[in-house]
Amino acid sequence: MTNTVESLFDTGLERYKAGESAESLIPVFKEVCDRAPKTSAAWVCLAWLYLLDNKPNLAYKAGQKAVKLNPQDPQARINLALAMLETKQKGLREHIDVAQQLIFVNEEWSDEIKNSIEDGLSRKPDWQSLTKVKSWLFEK
Repeated sequence: MTNTVESLFDTGLERYKAGESAESLIPVFKEVCDRAPKTSAAWVCLAWLYLLDNKPNLAYKAGQKAVKLNPQDPQARINLALAMLETKQKGLREHIDVAQQLIFVNEEWSDEIKNSIEDGLSRKPDWQSLTKVKSWLFEK
């Protein structure tokens, strides 16, 4: 990634953390993905923003790219599973199982995923798919 793409990504993350809407940040992360298409973190963020903005078909495509680029990223797997759930596709259990295994062996990832889920539910309180995924991951 060039510095400009990296700074664009970092600025986008800061704006997200400051509470900016998913809708306004989607173009930022689309640009990062266009300029640095092999950056899985950017695809993970873009998929998440699409999910928050009720665009599950676009989230599915971005989620697929994120998982393809980094199959060991639990957030990428969770975003893809959420998009699959919201578009009524089959095969999401595999992604939930892999994400579960990844967060089981890495407590830091587990904490990050819990924080991500809480953030998602605070931004979109009636997000039923995320509530389901949360229970699948943590309420066994």
